[in-house]
Amino acid sequence: MRSLSLLNLLLLLLVAGSLVGCSSKVPPPTQKLSLSEAAINQAEAAGAVEFAPLEMRSSREKLAQAREAMNEEDNQKALKLAEQAEVDAQLAEAKARTAKAQKTVYVLQESIQTLKKEIERKANP
Repeated sequence: MRSLSLLNLLLLLLVAGSLVGCSSKVPPPTQKLSLSEAAINQAEAAGAVEFAPLEMRSSREKLAQAREAMNEEDNQKALKLAEQAEVDAQLAEAKARTAKAQKTVYVLQESIQTLKKEIERKANP
């Protein structure tokens, strides 16, 4: 009786172990790599190379590391790096758009000041 329960316990542990092994398998994150690459391209188009060069470099490096990890079949690491690359690219894009918006605001403020001076000059000849 005791050997039967020990056998059942071992069988249960074996089944549980195989289920854990199956659940820890991460498929190759090819779609996430594509999304990360698209985010990098979008950030570049937004001017991030000029306005957020550090974030762009980090994003590209992490994407390259993700590809390398996927080639080594370390899909969990590849997924994590691809996600980080995408976030870095999104941050770079946001910084670039913010910098461009700030530049536009500055130009508009300068134009307003010029117009105010012109109005004052014409009002007080």
